[in-house]
Amino acid sequence: MPWLVRGDDVLAAAEVAVTRRQRRRGLIGRPALEGVFVVRPCRQVHTFGMRFPIDVAFCDRDGFVLHRTTLRPGRVSKPVWRAYFAIEAPAGSFDRWDLRLGDVVEVRG
Repeated sequence: MPWLVRGDDVLAAAEVAVTRRQRRRGLIGRPALEGVFVVRPCRQVHTFGMRFPIDVAFCDRDGFVLHRTTLRPGRVSKPVWRAYFAIEAPAGSFDRWDLRLGDVVEVRG
């Protein structure tokens, strides 16, 4: 199982969406999210059809966190043109993990 890590800290279990079908389906219709959902490639996300708010971090190819935000259902993020992938987590997760702009994260496993 893949994991989202920052340095030596394991932040959460990760589900990675890399195919067009996986990215299109995303989190739509799920009652909750355990761990994180990583969308690659991704420069913008939406929460239409979702039932819960999410934290979103946009990262470049090296995992450098470029932008982070919290989106309620029915919203669209701003595009982050330098982003290569996005990390989606239940709202409040990034504060608990102290995930900040400039942190470097990666998916291992």
